[in-house]
Amino acid sequence: MKDVKDLSKFLRESREKAGLTQMDVADRLGYSSAQFISNWERGLSSPPMKTLNTLAQMYKVGTEEIFQAILAITISAAEESLRRQYKSVVRKRA
Repeated sequence: MKDVKDLSKFLRESREKAGLTQMDVADRLGYSSAQFISNWERGLSSPPMKTLNTLAQMYKVGTEEIFQAILAITISAAEESLRRQYKSVVRKRA
């Protein structure tokens, strides 16, 4: 998984395959609103690490599978941020 869309799609599809609504997930995680889950599935944020085990159980996927999906997007975001910083520094020197 290389981008936010992949992680978002993975989370949405895993939830749907498990037969859960966003509100079901929010309730089980102790959130007052399904907005948190919606934000994950739209790529606006990622689930907190402390929820990964619970999500894996609810979605019936391996914890490593969710971890790898989040790791891939985190690495991608860090790489993009470093590229922007590097380009900014290089332009200033030119």
